[in-house]
Amino acid sequence: MEKWRVTYSLLKYSSNFDRRSNYSFTSGVRYFYGRSYIPFNKNYAVQLRYLASVASTTQRNPDFSQINMDDISYFKKILGERGVVQDEEKLDDANTDWMRKYKGSSKLMLQPRTTEEVSQILKYCNSRCLAVVPQGGNTGLVGGSVPVFDEVIINVGSMNNILSFDKVSGILVCEAGCILENLISFLDNQGFIMPLDLGAKGSCQIGGNVSTNAGGLRLIRYGSLHGSVLGLEAVLANGTVLDMLASLRKDNTGYDLKHLFIGKLTLNSFLIGYCLKEQVQILNE
Repeated sequence: MEKWRVTYSLLKYSSNFDRRSNYSFTSGVRYFYGRSYIPFNKNYAVQLRYLASVASTTQRNPDFSQINMDDISYFKKILGERGVVQDEEKLDDANTDWMRKYKGSSKLMLQPRTTEEVSQILKYCNSRCLAVVPQGGNTGLVGGSVPVFDEVIINVGSMNNILSFDKVSGILVCEAGCILENLISFLDNQGFIMPLDLGAKGSCQIGGNVSTNAGGLRLIRYGSLHGSVLGLEAVLANGTVLDMLASLRKDNTGYDLKHLFIGKLTLNSFLIGYCLKEQVQILNE
């Protein structure tokens, strides 16, 4: 209890802390009510005002084009009616992040099913200078998967196939829209363990996991996705397809380019397919 009294005194009389919070100490447990204690000085306050002013003055880049009916007609030729979403209710969910903190104003969401469709979409958007945003399960907490303004949402949730699994090598090949929990269940039935597990596994997708280099509950035991991902397939912003879907555990034939895409938040590219190294499950007899 003595250390809490000392901490109380330091916080109460220190000029480096904002003391406008309410606080109490009970049985050695510290409780905070209202505002939390944060370091507070002039430099910190100036920085907050500066960041707030930047956020409030963000404007749409006029160099980007706006969607018109010709664009929508072109996308329908590629994807069909089912792949072009303009329903306001569905768009409202796609425009809003999981925390309900960030919200865009996109009027169009595309749902490709193949790598070729993604390539055609990006090639067209690049030629028309249409801004796009990739989206998977939309479970991120920082607004990275929702539009800032009226960008075209390209949702890869329809690309949810498990392409192959080799029990001998423990290598799984799947598409970006596969839900993590489905992959975990599939591998459990095969006697293997997915090296990645998250609290949002019921809705997050492997594409978002790889693009953010998600850590999860098994990071310490099995390492990061930089080690688990053996290969991937990506589509660049101009529609160029990069096929790096190799299953070799050791490949010295040139640069290991896949690491440029893991954890890069799909900047200037879309991640489509993955080749993952799984772990053998050890069962107690």
